[in-house]
Amino acid sequence: MASDLEIRAKEAFIDDHFELAVDLYSQAISVNPKNAELFADRAQAHIKLGNFTEAVADTNRAIELDSSMSKAYLRKGMACMKLEEYQTAKAALESGVSLAPGETRFTNLMKECDEHIAEEAGELLKPPLEKVPENVSGKDVELVNEHSNQLTVAAPSKPKYRDEFYQKPEEVVVTIFAKKIPRDNVTVDFGEQILSVTIDIPGEDAYHFQPRLFGKIIPAKCRYDVLSTKIEIRLAKAEPIHWTSLEFSKENAVAQRVIVPSATANERPTYPSSKPKRVDWDKLESEVKKEEKDEKLDGDAALNKFFRDIYQDADEDMRRAMQKSFVESNGTVLSTNWKEVGSKKVEGSPPDGMEMKKWEI
Repeated sequence: MASDLEIRAKEAFIDDHFELAVDLYSQAISVNPKNAELFADRAQAHIKLGNFTEAVADTNRAIELDSSMSKAYLRKGMACMKLEEYQTAKAALESGVSLAPGETRFTNLMKECDEHIAEEAGELLKPPLEKVPENVSGKDVELVNEHSNQLTVAAPSKPKYRDEFYQKPEEVVVTIFAKKIPRDNVTVDFGEQILSVTIDIPGEDAYHFQPRLFGKIIPAKCRYDVLSTKIEIRLAKAEPIHWTSLEFSKENAVAQRVIVPSATANERPTYPSSKPKRVDWDKLESEVKKEEKDEKLDGDAALNKFFRDIYQDADEDMRRAMQKSFVESNGTVLSTNWKEVGSKKVEGSPPDGMEMKKWEI
């Protein structure tokens, strides 16, 4: 039986009062957080308001609570299409049409998705745009910097958890600093160009982090870990481009074309230096590692390097075995087998022709 809040929310939606409907659905959800219908209906109100990332998060929650709800898949598909997430939209619509075979809206939207996907594939086959001339005017550069500064302004309301990101050529790592959060209370979903994170602790307001990402990602290769002090999310880039920010906006997309030179497919990204000459830090790091590896040492130095390399590449049990055997044997035994040394004291084993001597103080 529908609650009074749910009935009022539906009436507000029918009267085109979508913001009021979202507010009432949110109140109803706080009372009954396991009701999939409420999330699916709030998603519909979000779509009407243009809050497409919020709509995707709500439909994901509805599907998690009730995987047989066809309208949740339909609304997820609609929201993802608005975000130009056509592959994700198609996957949701395909799941939904299997639950409602006679619903023509699924087939119509899937056809539209296929057209957009084919269009995107055609765009990728087009020759690259001409490089931006090097003599870009100072006025243009100032305009880019102005947009960049606008993007770094802090939001007026302080978020519940602090977040930050850094990137490598092949991935972006997003960190949300939330301490001692049980893994069961964290939900993370990946789309083509969307990240949805929900932290739902009983008795507290749910935390939602739903940015539309600067670039496209490969959802199947993305992963996350819930640690004691943070949630670490690794986003696999679909293209090895430099992200000027975590979130997409038309302004920083334009700025990217102006200030970043195009690179060939075989060219690795380099990092800026304060020196006049650009330094490829990746190349420098690999050369240093190669020199260390090829370094020829003699005597104790070579032996120490040998043991250090073993310890560096060992797993936790091997390291424990090495430490225990070395300490208990007074430096005469070094074992990497924890099963062998873990349950007993390791006795000293002096070299041939020598004997152990116990010193008393």
